[in-house]
Amino acid sequence: MSKVAVVKGERGHRPVFRALDLIDYREALEGWERALVKVNFITTKTWDTGATTDPLVVEAIIHKLKELPLEVYVVESDATMTNADKAFKATGMREICERNGVGWINLRHEKERVRIDVPDAHTLDSIKVPRIVTESAIVSAAKMKTHSETQVTLGLKNMFGLLPDKFKGKFHARGIRKVITDINTVLRPVLTVIDGFVAMEGRGPVSGRPVKMDTIIAGRDVVATDATAARVMGFDPHMVGHIRMAHEKELGEIDDIDVVGDGVDAVRRVFARL
Repeated sequence: MSKVAVVKGERGHRPVFRALDLIDYREALEGWERALVKVNFITTKTWDTGATTDPLVVEAIIHKLKELPLEVYVVESDATMTNADKAFKATGMREICERNGVGWINLRHEKERVRIDVPDAHTLDSIKVPRIVTESAIVSAAKMKTHSETQVTLGLKNMFGLLPDKFKGKFHARGIRKVITDINTVLRPVLTVIDGFVAMEGRGPVSGRPVKMDTIIAGRDVVATDATAARVMGFDPHMVGHIRMAHEKELGEIDDIDVVGDGVDAVRRVFARL
């Protein structure tokens, strides 16, 4: 059984701290010397639009990681329509990193890369990623959003951004659900923290409506964390292709989940679809 924390609270550090403590984040990071906090910068829009990861969520994660202590970096790669370095500044994330002495890495510009073979691949026999990704604990700081192709974009989908390629349309053409599953087969986050302080419904992942949820969802099993977040949003995770496929590949639980904290019912809201 996988444990997932669902915490309701006003925007700030405390709900994130509580969620991480409930899932014993310290144990998940034992043996690691460095952590990469993978944010969602699909656009330069700020957190209050529901489109990008809230800097306060990332700051709370940083505080917890530095207690261990760990070397911490915030990371993202360029998207087809977005320069991650510009988003880093525009979203307020640079200020948070400077305030906490944390480095920033645009993965597209990392020169040293390694190829990873994907066992039992759906569509990607291998992927090429920066070496630092393979040598660090990944903390997926995802955003709670609907998505025009995948229904939801949460922790599993956030890992797609670890690919350093700018023009990611070629991966969408291969079946994005399959691609997400293949990536998570070989690169799984040790922690997933879903920022639901302000989420997005409707025309996600960029042009939807912001939804004030005052919610943080966290877990060590990314499939279980996404399945729980999907239920919070009014989706059946069995009907969300990449969540179901990841579970079928035994990457995590979809039903056998111990939800701790405030529970799904305390925050559930049926999100508008596209």
